[in-house]
Amino acid sequence: MFNAKVKSEVKVKSEVLKGIIDVTNPLVNEVKFNISPKGISLRAVDPAHVAMVDLQVKNDAFEEFKASEMELGIDMDKLSSIMRLSNTGDMVNIEYDEDTNRLVIKIGNIVRKMGLIDTAGMPDPKMPNLNLPAKVVLKASELLKGVRASETVSDHLSLTVNKDNFELFAEGDTDTVNLKLPKDLLDELTTNTKCKSLFSIDYFSNMIKPVHGENPITMMIGNDNPIRVEFDIAENKGHVTYLLAPRIESE
Repeated sequence: MFNAKVKSEVKVKSEVLKGIIDVTNPLVNEVKFNISPKGISLRAVDPAHVAMVDLQVKNDAFEEFKASEMELGIDMDKLSSIMRLSNTGDMVNIEYDEDTNRLVIKIGNIVRKMGLIDTAGMPDPKMPNLNLPAKVVLKASELLKGVRASETVSDHLSLTVNKDNFELFAEGDTDTVNLKLPKDLLDELTTNTKCKSLFSIDYFSNMIKPVHGENPITMMIGNDNPIRVEFDIAENKGHVTYLLAPRIESE
């Protein structure tokens, strides 16, 4: 169970908790948090089995953290609604009440008790080992511009990588969007072959929105393969990995 000092609680800045919600909630509403003395982790697949999220947050991302091994079934919609009561910089105290199987969440003078979900039926998905030949690292702001422009044109986009550049392209009935970044404008580009895959804009957009400004996003891409998207959160004390299945173009 959670315990810090004698109060059996975790203390965390609201933005760290909101970051976990932003990463997880667009894909899955019910999540199993794996708690250990090292921190919090979760891995979940969306209901359509199109995307997977893997999240690790180290214990030093929290102001106070001490816990033994346990699992907590969290309704992310409920947690999100509770966190709307907090402002940036607010401290949030979380205590697990073993007797009632509830989380006691304190934000300022507000105390909210949240029922937990039974984790018995929750799967433990395994992260597939994909051999993806292309690696691109770029600033989140650049990628987000291209995705936002594409959202008004189509429901899918293509990502292409060759030895010289990275390209995002979306095509609708009448309009197109193109974002082409040469190697010298990228933080990193590594590939031995040209790679191209097609993805749902909705899913891809939800994956990159939690990353802000100049922070880097790493993408591993193949030909008609899932994409692997990675970035840090919680002031680099947490790490997120997404997998997103491709859309296969019909002839």
